Amino acid sequence: QVQLVESGGGLVQAGGSLRLSCAASGRTFSSYTMGWFRQAPGKEREFVAAISWSGGKTYYVDSVKGRFTVARDNAKNTVYLQMNSLKPEDTAVYYCAATFYTMGYKEREYQYWGQGTQVTVSS
Repeated sequence: QVQLVESGGGLVQAGGSLRLSCAASGRTFSSYTMGWFRQAPGKEREFVAAISWSGGKTYYVDSVKGRFTVARDNAKNTVYLQMNSLKPEDTAVYYCAATFYTMGYKEREYQYWGQGTQVTVSS
C-alpha cells in the first residue's frame, strides 16, 4: 500500500515556474514507477510525465517536453515535477500516482493516487 500527498501548487504568472512534490508513505516506494497526471476544468485527466523506479527513464507528454522535468529521491520517498515556462493551458489539478508496472501512460495502469494539487497559470 502506498499513500501519496502532493504539494507545491499555486498561482503563477505565465512564464514562471513551480515545483510540485509528492511524498509517499511505505517502504517500497523505490519499487514503483511514478507518474504525474493533470486534469483541467471540463477535461479528462491526462498523462504528463513518468519516471521509472530507478529514475533512469523518464517520459513526457509532448506538450510539456523541454519545460517540465520529473525526478525522484528514493531516500526521501519523494517524486518531483519541476515546471518551467508555464503557460495558461498548464492550469489544472496535478496528481501523482504510483504503479507497479514498468512504465505507465494511462490512468488505469496506476494503482495509487494522491489527492491532487491545484496549479493556476495566469496570462
